[in-house]
Amino acid sequence: MSGGLPGFHNAPVSRAVVVAAALFSVPFGLRSRFLDLGLSHQNLYENLRIWRVIASLFAFSSSPELIFGVALLYYFRVFERQIGSNKYAVFIVFSMTVSVLLQILALGYLKDPSFNPLTSGPYGLIFASYVPFFFDIPISTKFRIFGLQLCDKSFVYLAGLQLLFSSGRRSVIPGLSGILAGLLYRLNIFGIRRLKVAGYATSLFSRLSWPFSNNSYQRLPIATTDDNIPHRQTHQMQGAHTTTPDPTESSIVPRLFPWVLIVLLQFRLSH
Repeated sequence: MSGGLPGFHNAPVSRAVVVAAALFSVPFGLRSRFLDLGLSHQNLYENLRIWRVIASLFAFSSSPELIFGVALLYYFRVFERQIGSNKYAVFIVFSMTVSVLLQILALGYLKDPSFNPLTSGPYGLIFASYVPFFFDIPISTKFRIFGLQLCDKSFVYLAGLQLLFSSGRRSVIPGLSGILAGLLYRLNIFGIRRLKVAGYATSLFSRLSWPFSNNSYQRLPIATTDDNIPHRQTHQMQGAHTTTPDPTESSIVPRLFPWVLIVLLQFRLSH
């Protein structure tokens, strides 16, 4: 399943989030301080440090989570292209803020040492993105592999399940908090879906120097009607319509290769 155009074309905010996740995760990982970043009852209610809360929003708790998380963030950039960077920035701020607040409330209510510390990382954004992924992204392909009935969205869901249970109970609460944040955004609470970030703010992300940001791509094309197409071109398009055969396993495997590679890397790192 493809996320659209390759790279981060027309998705500067998604690029900034991925870069921030890598920049926060790698230094703390090299210092073996992954577990120190997660939110806990003690760190929140007894020794609150703002830097810890900010770092916990971006730094993943382990290398396998970093691999899965960055892959999903990269795929979900398609939503920024659909709604625009101005609205997608609001979605990021809303989902991550609401997710953190829900995690804080959960820690204060449960007071269970087995949940401390919660796993860190942009779980709020990732799992909030599964809400529009479920409702707005249709199934385009169904196929069978080794007798199992799957679709082109299956491996994205499997990657999310792996991330949700990657740290046991400590990662379930951040994941569920993200899903609730996504549902609240979907319900347009307080008219949040009408808000936009100022254009100059999102333009700062697009000006970041990046190796693959030099090629200019136009915005994704919208659906066109026959009225906008010349008669000769319309005739050619109508003649070009043919019956598309059902996909075979040989044609599906190349699309799934990136997700299979991620699973193999995670398995290797966890052993």
